[in-house]
Amino acid sequence: MRCPPASLALLVLACSGAVRRGDTVILASGADLQGPNPLLTVHPLARQVQRYALLVTLIRYDSTLTPAPYFARAWSWSPDRTTLTFRIYRGLSWHDGIPTTARDAAWTLDAARNPETGYPRRNDLADLVEVAAPDDSTLVLRFGQAQAGVPDVLADLAILPRHLLERVPLAALRTARWNQRPIGNGPFRFVSHQPNRRWVFEANPAFPAELGGPPRVRRFVIAVVDEPTTKLAALTSEELDFAGINPAHAEFVRRDSRLRVLEYPLLFSYALVFNTRRPPFDRLENRRAVAAAVDRRAIVDGVLFGYGTAATGPVPPELSAHALAGSSPQGAPSAGSSVQPSDRSTVRPSPPPALRFELLTVGSGEAALEQMLQAQLATIGIRPDIRQLELSTFLERVQGPSHDFDAAVMGLPGDPGLGHLVHLVSLTGLRTEAGGERLVRLIEDSVPATFLYHARGVQGMNRRGRGVSGWT
Repeated sequence: MRCPPASLALLVLACSGAVRRGDTVILASGADLQGPNPLLTVHPLARQVQRYALLVTLIRYDSTLTPAPYFARAWSWSPDRTTLTFRIYRGLSWHDGIPTTARDAAWTLDAARNPETGYPRRNDLADLVEVAAPDDSTLVLRFGQAQAGVPDVLADLAILPRHLLERVPLAALRTARWNQRPIGNGPFRFVSHQPNRRWVFEANPAFPAELGGPPRVRRFVIAVVDEPTTKLAALTSEELDFAGINPAHAEFVRRDSRLRVLEYPLLFSYALVFNTRRPPFDRLENRRAVAAAVDRRAIVDGVLFGYGTAATGPVPPELSAHALAGSSPQGAPSAGSSVQPSDRSTVRPSPPPALRFELLTVGSGEAALEQMLQAQLATIGIRPDIRQLELSTFLERVQGPSHDFDAAVMGLPGDPGLGHLVHLVSLTGLRTEAGGERLVRLIEDSVPATFLYHARGVQGMNRRGRGVSGWT
């Protein structure tokens, strides 16, 4: 089986062979999963669990980032490319036995495009004007203008059970009972959740062969381990099967004959995100001063030990050709742009005296990236005060209605349609309806965020697992 370069969660769920502990896989997460509802979630691993374990999406991407059938087995466009009709698979049931139909997909999409829901990628559905399910196996999407292709968001947004959620007001979905005991339709069923400790899922023996069949592992556990050294110790003591590791520890893991290092491509970038709604980053010159002072190559070498690419802009290398058709080669900044160079900028605007701000980040460890940023900015008199927060508190301050932050270091899961960049720009307080190269130019010119690096996945794995491989 050839696995697409999407995530370690996909690796574990789709490609795992025999493992230890009675065919149970234990995967470490640095934070709790935030929640099971894909309409409300931004946590990267939570989104992977939703798409690949608990629920299903209409389509998937193959290893070439080409849309491939999943719950939707086929689709066709109207001649003017404003109507997209999906043929929906009829043999999938929710874990409570109720059939999954096109009406579940229609409800999910209508909820996603309703502003009361607060779906983070709602802008990706701006052209969608009507959703219809004339029967259980037909889903019809009508757009306000011709579409170039199947919207990327359909590979990201997992389908939810209409019969369990349609009576919940959209504004109250965060408090729905379903969030505590989610009933899905994917290859794994929810078993239990202990907040800030673990999530447990078990294989769904009835998952249809047409969609991939039942998983090869009996149980899938996500253990919450926030300290990198604790995570490493649990991996080496064989309490964990998979754990994201600090790149500095990769060689240590390689020297252990019981372990191996998995390295694989990710659509995942790190950025320093500015709140343009309030001082000091309501002023473009302050945002540019910070962006110009960052030495991205030093970050990749000193913090990532080479497991990443210094950012020359907001688009990961794996997406540049796909997302920026007709733009500069490999998604590089347009000629004359000097806002986000690969190393240290030759243009170094001088910040106003006593420029100081609070820098939010997630975690409780050493914060090596943030400390390096702090040291780099100190060279031009900028003083960021680092404040590490637990994930839910971080998300509330940065993404909550008050947007109570000056600047924040954020990991940003990418998508081929660049919808994550539209959400990012909106998060900072700016507005845009641009896409493609226009969106990239806006980020370069207005600097709502400065991109630091595009990551590669680095995981430690116990060798008792078989059938799992990284990518080159």
